[in-house]
Amino acid sequence: MSEIVEKTERFASKLLTEKLDPRFLYHNLRHTQRVVKSTKELLNFYSLGDDENEKLLLAAWLHDIGYVEGGENHEEASCKMAMSFLGENGYGTADATQVCKLIMATKMGYEPQNLSEEIIRDADTSHFAQSSYWETTDYLKEELKLLGIADFSSKEWREKNIQMFRDHHGFYTDYAKENWGEGKERNLKQLLKEKKTEKNIAKKEALKAKYKNESPDRSIQTLYRVTLKNHLKLSDIADTKANLLLSVNAIIISLVLANLLTKLDNPSNAYLIYPTFVLIIFSVASMVLSVLATRPNITSGRFTKEDVEQKRVNLLFFGNFHKMELKEYEWALQELIKDKEYVYSSLTKDLYYLGLVLNRKYKILRVTYTIFMLGMIISVVAFGIAFRFFGPDRITF
Repeated sequence: MSEIVEKTERFASKLLTEKLDPRFLYHNLRHTQRVVKSTKELLNFYSLGDDENEKLLLAAWLHDIGYVEGGENHEEASCKMAMSFLGENGYGTADATQVCKLIMATKMGYEPQNLSEEIIRDADTSHFAQSSYWETTDYLKEELKLLGIADFSSKEWREKNIQMFRDHHGFYTDYAKENWGEGKERNLKQLLKEKKTEKNIAKKEALKAKYKNESPDRSIQTLYRVTLKNHLKLSDIADTKANLLLSVNAIIISLVLANLLTKLDNPSNAYLIYPTFVLIIFSVASMVLSVLATRPNITSGRFTKEDVEQKRVNLLFFGNFHKMELKEYEWALQELIKDKEYVYSSLTKDLYYLGLVLNRKYKILRVTYTIFMLGMIISVVAFGIAFRFFGPDRITF
């Protein structure tokens, strides 16, 4: 990739990310990136030379930047902005003009005059042949609505797309006809199939609208998801801290048993008994508290039909159902998902009790780390005193 293409990519990406009206759900950076990808696919097939490839890639990146100034005459606006940007970056005027012509070739209704213009036009409409067509066409429909240009019903929009496929669009390059034509036909057949099953579509739309109305708001979903994720992450951190203390203290005790205890039976080493005892006591205390912090608390694992009907049991926690039969749990879960308030209540309980567990873990961990810290300090001081005043080199008065 040439330097000017890299600069253009950064320029277009920044412009369409920061300055484009958010109502442009279709004509945005995603669309531009898709056009660039399709342009590269076509260029890999056709041998046009580095200069022509560069111009086509520049046109692909810049062809829709005019939307930052509005949708009307955006091709002309894109050309003007492209000429300015390319000129500022030392790109030749003649070459910039060719890039501008390629941008203008994307204007609706334009008939391409050469292979390069055919390539940019096919790349601009390559989504007609892609599996992502259904997503992109919905974005375009919503964009037109948000901009106040047109508000199509699902039936009207489907008819508009069928008309576009049949009467107004066709791929120009042989590569696109051979490799993308089948995908376009497949999407057209799907549109026609939907048209024949209008009653099923209406039913589907009704169910979709009902689900949308009854489903939780996205912000509520995000709240529960993020909060639960944070709780679990904090729980993992607490377990990691406890395991760290367990490992450290286990190593300390192993070293004491292997090196110090074997020397305490010698009367000359009697001054080491108390410091060693202090070190072991604090290490054992730290280990016990670490185990308590991570020790699981399993509940009875059973619930009754009345518990489910009265919404007293949290079916999302394994400790409440691990001893139940599969059929009983399936029935209870079906009752849960029928009641949105019960779902919210269960999620809330799950978060609350997980919070209580976290509170217990972190309280014990705080005490554990404090004991470990004091134990290390006291043990070091005790060994220092023992060596200084009772050891072989003790001070005599």
